[in-house]
Amino acid sequence: MKTTPTTEENKATKSKTLKGIVVGDKMQKTVVVSVSRFVKHPKYGKYYKVSKKYKAHDEDNAFKVGDSVEIVETRPISKDKKFKVVSK
Repeated sequence: MKTTPTTEENKATKSKTLKGIVVGDKMQKTVVVSVSRFVKHPKYGKYYKVSKKYKAHDEDNAFKVGDSVEIVETRPISKDKKFKVVSK
């Protein structure tokens, strides 16, 4: 008897997808992607920009600084790399 996965199982298998800009490509098979988001200040209510850098796996060294890319969460590839580039 085949069972359908529950919503909790679906959430566990979904991987995080982020969009950002390549800010570094000096490593082999790795790019540094800066992902920006807006955060609301808890007291004053003003929105401000927060950026975070992620190292992402780029197998073909195809992406250069300034490219807009989409990265997806994957298994740990190295100590710092837990994302890989999927598209421009």
